[in-house]
Amino acid sequence: RRGESQGIVVAGGNGSGNRLDQLSCPHYVFVDRDHSVYVSDWENDRVMKWVEGAKQGIVVAGDQGQGNGLTQLSNPWGVVVDQLGTVYVADARNDRIMRWPKGVTKGSVIVGGNAEGGQSNQLNGPTGLSFDRHGNLYVVDNGNRRVQKFNIDSNS
Repeated sequence: RRGESQGIVVAGGNGSGNRLDQLSCPHYVFVDRDHSVYVSDWENDRVMKWVEGAKQGIVVAGDQGQGNGLTQLSNPWGVVVDQLGTVYVADARNDRIMRWPKGVTKGSVIVGGNAEGGQSNQLNGPTGLSFDRHGNLYVVDNGNRRVQKFNIDSNS
């Protein structure tokens, strides 16, 4: 409602930390059609999901310490979730975009991951991402001062 002055905490709100009811430097939020809230928890190197009304979140990507392994993230920023519950993450410090299908503990690199750089197959600190209705992925490639468009197969 316009003019409403009181907010409702839907994720975190219990101080800075790494418990399931805490966030530490959240950077981005995505809300799916079921009103679940996904948050990139930057300092905890994870993406959390809060189902509507939940008191604690669920880790849906990362949370295995900072690193570049397929179970890890390093300063995640942008997050998008598709209709199947697949989580896409701009993994900023690893210069890559990761895909985490629903329920898995290991993601896959779908864009970048070829070291920091300015070539068309490289990213430099990606911070945002979005899909168009044709399934093309747009990535804010912050360090390269550009937005790139990628045609990815969402089934691979």
